[in-house]
Parts: sequence; structure tokens; C-alpha cells
Amino acid sequence: MRQILFAGVIGMFLTVVGTPLLIKLLARKGYGQFIRDDGPRGHLGKKGTPTMGGISFILATLIAYALTKVLTGQSPSLSGVLVLFLMAGMGLVGYLDDYIKIVKRRSLGLRAKAKMAGQLIVGIAFAVLALQFKDARGLAPASTKLSFVTDFGWSIGPVLFVVWALFMILAMSNGVNLTDGLDGLATGAAVMVFGAYTFIGVWQFQESCANAQTLTNPNACFEVRDPLDLAVVASALMGACFGFLWWNTSPAKIFMGDTGSLALGGALAGLAICSRTEFLIALLGGLFVLITLSVVIQVGSFRLTGKRVFRMAPLQHHFELKGWSEVLVVVRFWIIQGMCVIVGLGIFYAGWAADK
Repeated sequence: MRQILFAGVIGMFLTVVGTPLLIKLLARKGYGQFIRDDGPRGHLGKKGTPTMGGISFILATLIAYALTKVLTGQSPSLSGVLVLFLMAGMGLVGYLDDYIKIVKRRSLGLRAKAKMAGQLIVGIAFAVLALQFKDARGLAPASTKLSFVTDFGWSIGPVLFVVWALFMILAMSNGVNLTDGLDGLATGAAVMVFGAYTFIGVWQFQESCANAQTLTNPNACFEVRDPLDLAVVASALMGACFGFLWWNTSPAKIFMGDTGSLALGGALAGLAICSRTEFLIALLGGLFVLITLSVVIQVGSFRLTGKRVFRMAPLQHHFELKGWSEVLVVVRFWIIQGMCVIVGLGIFYAGWAADK
């Protein structure tokens, strides 16, 4: 369990100390945020704030994971490395998008087809690799069965699994991206979900089917390949995001940009897939789902009826235009996210207890 503590503390320390250095570097190069003119008027003052801050917690997470392995003498697991690969790969796509927006002065960043192609390449590589390299018990990092708190139903086969994994990766990445509209909102919400996955990984390790002989009820065990290492990855991400929040909270000194939002979405999807909690992520990351749905509803309503349901989408901007302060929106949305995590973890535990 020392690995989990080390990963979280190192990740947090690196972003608390390293993010100011990144802020100075980005400010010196003039890599500032572009602000839409049709958004809330209070956001115009944020123009020029350094962005691409996701570089900070991506590097911190990778370094924290590597240092943890060195300090504890443990070997990396394939599941952990794959989640980190997905995070870094999606972050690279986001970085290219941010770079073109800011340096090339093209407000839309990467062209839609190029951005989608990058996400598909990274997502397909992750999905294919996650079904390979089975361990001694015959477990790969991912399963072709759908999962909630554990696998259920029949296998959907490798082809449909790749399609399903891509849907999850794109959905979570876009969800975090849409949520990243107010200072600290997406970062704080992500901290809670990564905290939940740290708990889930530890619980799955303690109740792993690999330890079936020592369990009071072997039928209630978890068939997850590397649960403890997934908890280490989640802890490193939680610590890195928590440290980044010190600089990202209102008034933000730096924004994560698409670099950070795509990376966090990829990490969340990867943890859900490898921990066999694919449908549960919709509850654990409930705020991301809610905000994504607000955009779907807004666009669908306008196209069908010509009327808007919200004053502005995503949802957080609707409440800003109703007169809520930015900090008020963020804190109340954090409360909603906290309740989603509590409900999600409660259902996770209840599912395990029911099998006992």
C-alpha cells in the first residue's frame, strides 16, 4: 500500500512545485487562452491566461508512477502502463490542438478530421493491446464482456469491444473537455473520481480472485488483472490533479487546455475499462455526463424546434448567465460530483455485498 501513498504524494508535490515553472514558460512564450466573445462577459478578463497546463499533471503522473516503482522495488503492470499510455496519447492529441490554436492562431485548432483521427489511433491501440498479454490466470487487462461493478453477460467479441472502448474514450474525453469551462471545475471533479478509483483498486486487490483460498466467500471475488497497480495510477493522477488545482482554482493562473482535458478523459475511460467498471463510470463521473447531456439537449432542441432549453451550454454557463458567480457554480457543481461519487461507491460496495 506504500505505492499508493508514494504515488499520490509525489504527484501532488511535482505539480505544486512544477506548475509555476510551466506558467512562467508559457507566459514568456505568449501561449495564452483564447476567449470566445459570445461567452459570459466575466470570462473576457481571462484572455491571455497561460493554457496547456495539462502538461504539468501528465508529466507529474508519469514521473510519480515511475518513481514509486523505483522506491518500492515493484515492477510496472501492463494494466497500469496501458492507462498511462492512453492518458499520454490523448494528451498529445490535445496538445497539438492547443498548439495550433495558440501558436498558429487558428481558433478551431486541429481540423475535426485530424483531431478525430488522432483520438481513434490512440484509442484503437489501447483497446487492441488491452486484450493481449494474458497473465498466468488467463486475464488480459481488459475483458470483452460488458461490466458494471464486475463483468456481466456474454462476450461481445474483440471487434465490438474496440468500438465500445472507443465510445467510452471519446465520451469521457469530450465530457471532461466540456466541463473545463470554469476555474478548477474539471480538475476538482476529476480529483474526486480518481480518489474513487484508488479506493476501488484497493478493494478489488483485497477481494481478488487470485486470493480466493483466503477469502470467506470466493464467489464474491473480483476478476481484475492488476487492481493494485490501477490504484497506484489513480492515486498518482489524484495527487497530480490536486496539486494542479492549487494553481487552477479561481482566479486561475493556468488552464489545463485540451492537453489536460483529453488526457483526463482518457485516463478515466482507461481505469473504467481495466477495472471492469465500464457502466459505473457514468455514475462516478456523473458531473461530466450531466454537462455533456446539457449540450446534447441544447443542440437537439435548437435543431428540432429552433428554441434553446438553456441560456447557454454547457450547463455551467447557463447558471453564470442566471447571475451565479463563477465560484458559486464551481462549488455547487463539486457538491453534485461528490454526491455522484458517493452513490457510485455505494453501488459498487452493494454489488459486492450482494454476492456475499
